[in-house]
Amino acid sequence: MLVGKELLDKARSLSNRPEDEIARGCGYVGPSGRVLRKSFYRALVEAKGYKLRSTGRAGGRTTRGRQAEFRTRVHGNGNLLIGHAYTKKLGLEPGQEFRIEIHRESRAIWLSPLKGKKSNENPK
Repeated sequence: MLVGKELLDKARSLSNRPEDEIARGCGYVGPSGRVLRKSFYRALVEAKGYKLRSTGRAGGRTTRGRQAEFRTRVHGNGNLLIGHAYTKKLGLEPGQEFRIEIHRESRAIWLSPLKGKKSNENPK
């Protein structure tokens, strides 16, 4: 990831490109290939000479990665993903099974755990 004058020079040379391409060209890409926009913009602001306070929450704890927003969207293939942050928050485990209930009038989907069932358990 470029910083300082190198970052400004590279960003300037890519200025006719979309923002995500500029960030990628400057090395602001995570291990999964996702563009690290917040880090890129912070680095640009700091390269311009502005001092920013550290990004932390109350109590001195720093944030790590993306935070759960309690929202999602239907993907192009029709799938609806509920991410790790939510399953972890509920204490759900891999293989745990659920009954899906559709409530058309409220356009809601409910997941109800099936007691003691895991999809990776073999009946004997």
